[in-house]
Amino acid sequence: MNNAEAKFILQGYRPNGADAGDATFSAALAQAQNDPALGRWFAQQQAFDAAVGAKLAAVPVPADLRAAILAGGRVTTAGTAHRAWWNRPAWMAAAGVAILLAAGVALWPKQAAAFSDFAFADAKLSAMHGGHGHESNELQAVLNDPATRLGQKLPINFANLHETGCRTITFKGRDVLELCFKRNGVWFHAYIARAADFPRLALNSTPALEDRGSTAIASWTDHDHVIVVVSKTGRKNLEALL
Repeated sequence: MNNAEAKFILQGYRPNGADAGDATFSAALAQAQNDPALGRWFAQQQAFDAAVGAKLAAVPVPADLRAAILAGGRVTTAGTAHRAWWNRPAWMAAAGVAILLAAGVALWPKQAAAFSDFAFADAKLSAMHGGHGHESNELQAVLNDPATRLGQKLPINFANLHETGCRTITFKGRDVLELCFKRNGVWFHAYIARAADFPRLALNSTPALEDRGSTAIASWTDHDHVIVVVSKTGRKNLEALL
């Protein structure tokens, strides 16, 4: 099985883990665990599928939907023509909103849903992390400082960091900087992107925390940059940086 075949199979894997015991996916899942590139793709795919499901589940079902469907199938009396429910302007408008929402989510470039997942997957590959340069070392020193709190304005010069050797990776065709820093003996991974590169990625200036098993992620924006910090040791250590 090559990666293209594995991707074809894994596209049908439900993000809630309900297919974990299905033999149909076993070989493809094993390949994703052993192939870092496929593993990153699968993590992003699962995150996007979960985001789509959550968005669609949030669309409220009209309270009178059942009655409207039944009414549409009734034979009209006295020759009076009643417009079918699906052909009524109000229902067409509601259906149009739902379709546009679904289409918008489906065509959404996965930025808001997948950036933290991208960081989460990359943080697992700690052996690949590196970077050097004066600018990188200075920012790392700031992040290492116990007085630095997540969410405060950091001295980030993206262009200088990029040009002087800070580790750079690519997300959706855009450069993202990655630095590792250490607090109280615990390593963290900071990912920095230019906010202008991801205009649809709506984050607050206050870090938002989320748990991914034993891993925790904090994400926020300082208006110029989108910043994600990953802790592979859980929420408690990440909360200590707030």
